[in-house]
Amino acid sequence: MTAPAPSAARRRTRLTPTARRSQILDAAARLILDQGLSALGMERLARDAGISKGLLYAYFPSRDALLAALLRREQTELRERGMSTALKATTFAEVIRRTTRLYLEQMRDRGALIAPLLDDPSVARLMEADNRAERDRTIRYFVRLTRREYGLPLPLAISAVDLLMAVTGRAGQRVAERSLDLDEAEETCVRILGGALAALAAA
Repeated sequence: MTAPAPSAARRRTRLTPTARRSQILDAAARLILDQGLSALGMERLARDAGISKGLLYAYFPSRDALLAALLRREQTELRERGMSTALKATTFAEVIRRTTRLYLEQMRDRGALIAPLLDDPSVARLMEADNRAERDRTIRYFVRLTRREYGLPLPLAISAVDLLMAVTGRAGQRVAERSLDLDEAEETCVRILGGALAALAAA
């Protein structure tokens, strides 16, 4: 006599909480990239992720909390890849080129996901402290490198790095919009950043 086949529920692999959380965020990212942020609702996401709505809410109590977690994951990945990339550089110019390239590639590949998350007012409120801390870390890192390379006074180095970060940010937006080629954006940013800092040092 043939034993009955195991049910679909029994065959389903039970994920760890960490893996389940990643699965949900992956499904949310795919949905936003494919159809835009407005398409993401909790019921739709639960269906796409193959889980119950109740389980989804057990991990993320609201849509805004989920979106903030998704943005936080993107930023953490970029920061970790950026630090790894920077550590491989042997000169200041190489640090600038490598980190600029990495950021622009991230915006090319994930800009359709990152940009709407950054622009969402509810997500911005939840991420305000995180974004401020992330920006402060980035500024401190590049201020240290800039002062070591060019000997600029601290207030001037802080102002210069703060302003020049806006150049890279705008280039990333244009790359994400496909209105600027990535290689052109990289070269433009590197020339502006290096030229501006060298001019300040000379002055």
